[in-house]
Amino acid sequence: MRVTDRLLAHRDAMTPSERQLISVLLDDYPMAGLGSITELASTASVSTATVARMLQKTGFGGYPQFQAALRREVKEMISGPAAKRDVWQNDLPEEHILNRYSQQTLANQKRTIDEVDPAEFDRLCTLLCDPDRRIFITGGRITGTLAQYLYLHLQMIRPDVRMLPFAASWTHDLLDVRKDDVLIALDVRRYENSTMLIGQLCQEREAEIVLFTDQWRSPIHRLARHTFAARIAVPSAWDSMASILVLMECIIAEVQERLWDSVKDRTAELEQAFDRTKLFRKFGQSSGS
Repeated sequence: MRVTDRLLAHRDAMTPSERQLISVLLDDYPMAGLGSITELASTASVSTATVARMLQKTGFGGYPQFQAALRREVKEMISGPAAKRDVWQNDLPEEHILNRYSQQTLANQKRTIDEVDPAEFDRLCTLLCDPDRRIFITGGRITGTLAQYLYLHLQMIRPDVRMLPFAASWTHDLLDVRKDDVLIALDVRRYENSTMLIGQLCQEREAEIVLFTDQWRSPIHRLARHTFAARIAVPSAWDSMASILVLMECIIAEVQERLWDSVKDRTAELEQAFDRTKLFRKFGQSSGS
């Protein structure tokens, strides 16, 4: 179990000062826990005895053990494809790749959805349905394909949705970001500097930031109003984006249902455009038409 899971699992049983300590750890995770116990206690405005007591309640033998767990997570967060493969290769079950990969992916999806707060999910959908807010979407080298997928659906559902390009021209788009607009950012390990910079610039313009990330959480979570952490580790040198995709499709389904009256008219106009451009084949249409 990752450190954040252990902290959150026991938070309700903590004293107010211990909950305050957990909040400090999560707000600057994992860096807040990598200094000395005295530094952590000072940052959280609690005693070192409170730190020790909180760690004991979460199952850590002491501060060194807690820091060792944090360092293991940091190593996972920054690991490249070869290192990821090494983690799985030494402990792979004797099953066909179809079984072992798909089983882990399905387990990731279930854990991801189980860990989503339905109230937080509803608040995000309300945000995306607000016609007074424009939506900007960005992703990285890999997550950019998911960002594009989300953009295409939201752009069909409602107006004022923009996809930030991967090239440096995204700086031009940010000139139009204003207070209360929404930035949807996708960022998984190894977290990308350009995505972080986009988040910082949008925060400076007082936009609402929504983050889709992994179980270790991108540093952008410190800027985000809404963070959704998905399970992505699978028996492969590359992570799986399936859990993020499922979560995004849940959001697409809910937003289109809430806005259905306007979505229906918007879709009818789009279908007319498709017919005029002959983008899609019609049943019985010859290949030469």
